[in-house]
Amino acid sequence: MREPLRDKERLNHILTAIQYVEDYTNGLTQAQLNSDLLHLHATVYNIQIIGEAVYKLSLEFKENHPQTPWKVIEKMRHVLVHDYYQINKDVLWSVITEDLPPLKAQVEEYISNL
Repeated sequence: MREPLRDKERLNHILTAIQYVEDYTNGLTQAQLNSDLLHLHATVYNIQIIGEAVYKLSLEFKENHPQTPWKVIEKMRHVLVHDYYQINKDVLWSVITEDLPPLKAQVEEYISNL
């Protein structure tokens, strides 16, 4: 059973991982990221961390915050870990540019309200 007291810690892990992704991809185009294996792998790793931290959030917390697509985030982690050989880099770029910014804002709000 996951402990609700740890939710804030997990949310901080998510926020830190998002910040790392922002740092690793800042100023890069999708093509540049795809050709820079160091930054690409570091980015994928931190998106995996986001998914794992989401998985470890308490069920109660996730149920109380249904506006965040928790299951989608968890599934992304599973794809990156288990289907690493067929990562769709267009989807990855979309996650970086379109999905992480609103997730970051939500997580910051959640942390401030805990």
